[in-house]
Amino acid sequence: MTAAPIWTPDPAAVARSRIARFTEFVAARTGTSHPDYPSLWQWSVRDLDGFWAAVWEFFDLRSSAPYDSVLDDAPMPGTRWFPGARLNYAEHALRARGRETALVSVAEDGTTTRTSRDELRRQVGSLAAWLRRNGVTAGDRVVGYLPNTVHAAVAFLAAASIGAVWSACGQDYGAPGAAARFAQLEPVILFAADGYRWNGTAHDRRTEADELRDALPSVRHTVRVPCLGLLTTDDPCSSDWAEVTGGTEEPVFEQLPFDAPLWVLFSSGTTGTPKGIVHGHGGVLLDHHRLLGLHLDLNPGDRFLWYTTTNWMMWNLVVSGLLVGAVPVLYDGSPNHPGPQRLWELAAEHRTPVLGVSPGYLQGSAKAGLEPGRDLDLSALRVLGSTGAPLAAQPYHWVREHVGERVQVASLSGGTDIVSGFAGSAPTTPVWAGEISAPLLGVALEARGAHGHPVTDEVGELVVTRPLPSMPLYFWNDPDGSRYHDAYFDAWPGVWRHGDWMTRTAHGSVVVSGRSDSTLNRQGVRLGSADVYAVVDGLPGIRESLVIGAELADGGYWMPLFVVMEPGHELTDALRALITTSIRTQASPRHVPDTILAVPAVPHTRTGKKLEVPVKRLLQGASISDVVSREAVADFDALAYFSRFAHRATSVSSN
Repeated sequence: MTAAPIWTPDPAAVARSRIARFTEFVAARTGTSHPDYPSLWQWSVRDLDGFWAAVWEFFDLRSSAPYDSVLDDAPMPGTRWFPGARLNYAEHALRARGRETALVSVAEDGTTTRTSRDELRRQVGSLAAWLRRNGVTAGDRVVGYLPNTVHAAVAFLAAASIGAVWSACGQDYGAPGAAARFAQLEPVILFAADGYRWNGTAHDRRTEADELRDALPSVRHTVRVPCLGLLTTDDPCSSDWAEVTGGTEEPVFEQLPFDAPLWVLFSSGTTGTPKGIVHGHGGVLLDHHRLLGLHLDLNPGDRFLWYTTTNWMMWNLVVSGLLVGAVPVLYDGSPNHPGPQRLWELAAEHRTPVLGVSPGYLQGSAKAGLEPGRDLDLSALRVLGSTGAPLAAQPYHWVREHVGERVQVASLSGGTDIVSGFAGSAPTTPVWAGEISAPLLGVALEARGAHGHPVTDEVGELVVTRPLPSMPLYFWNDPDGSRYHDAYFDAWPGVWRHGDWMTRTAHGSVVVSGRSDSTLNRQGVRLGSADVYAVVDGLPGIRESLVIGAELADGGYWMPLFVVMEPGHELTDALRALITTSIRTQASPRHVPDTILAVPAVPHTRTGKKLEVPVKRLLQGASISDVVSREAVADFDALAYFSRFAHRATSVSSN
């Protein structure tokens, strides 16, 4: 880790930022002065009452009843926030009126739909009135089997406006995978699209939508959404999208307790039935104002593009751009169609100040030799977000050289669990290559060592020692809270243990090394898998890699490295030697792999995370049916390859 930042804040830009105005607001409100970000962060985690009350007032959050206190004294996970307040997320998302654009929806073929603020309110009001006429009330569940289009945003906001609980699932899931999630909720309304586009192909999902409906006996009515314009069968228990959104009713916002459930997000389900994680109206409202307004510095009218699907929490965060007056740009399609420059082109076309991508997309852009800063007008771009996996140092340099030296790389670490972040950047934070700038405001983040104490400049467990408003209200179907407690609070009472390895550096930044349940632990020396990927995935000819550290039944430890080669490249002895030398010198001499093998593909979840733990369990002898749900895997054949590989390896060793 280097102490020399690759990017430093521009004083003029800082002076114009929302976080600078917030700092002045805090000074006037509390009499405390905060000359820099570390000072503001220290205050924000020391005085939770003062900080979150300041966020509430700075963003003028509305409540039809006053709150009694900011938070009570109950330890996590029982902390209650803003008791007494009554509010509604959708009311804040739809505050703005007028003919200005509220949402932009872009199809893979380039078809673009712009929805004005008034039109968005009209569609939400009409759909909410239809839901009420069909008996939907606060607490009922409404679900969407939908791609990332304006329809999903309207359906969500309409459900939220009447207090119904929303959940969504992309159509890359088959009917069984979607039903494994939705059936837990016993929904009363299903929104289902006729299909979606991916890589230039239209995927007809009408049969899957019918099968999903049949698998959800609680559903009273289905709304057919025409994303592909395909004909659907008439059904007395279904309605067309145009029919339910064609009215002129104004939205009426149900006033709800701060901790009323807003939506249910699901875990990946790689190791069993997906867990339903419930977040509340007030917690999301407060947290997303903080993250989007103060950290990403989104302002009214700013276009906000972050590549996502409705499967992933980033969809929820993108739609929350409405809260701060930003204009979400909803792209439905492959990020690499018709070419690898697609997202850069969208950012240029829509003049987005904030663009969010994955580490893999940045790596792919570099390997494709793209020059987005030269070939496109990216003059509006000031923040390039990255999340989904740790971001290695090399892409930071690539962005500076090939996108723009004044573009701030904002790597974000968080998760579905809190539908937000733990660490990220702000207009006032420097950026170090390969590191996340700082813990977010209000997040009491630390790396905790094996003896239960915070550590600096060494790897520890990522923990949060004070409550956050966006922590889950509860898990669905967990009446005594035991599953929720065991997921995060079983290591240290009253302390959130997230399950990641992280390092807090002496200069205040954060480095996330990967999941603590898939760490590489050779001879007692731990290394995160991300440290290996940072070295290997940047080597010429290698598209992607997967490293596994597997404890074996005979007491041994096997650490293979699997690599996916670029077309036209082979895994030669010379390349193996280069990989070995690079890991030894740039990562750790104790974590040189035992063997390096070429494989056709690396398996991922549907949100793009490498399936390290399931592959590890396969190598340890488990059957594929015991380690993962088929519907949780983006490419099941890629995982099945490792199952066959493990079986062959076992057969050879036993003979």
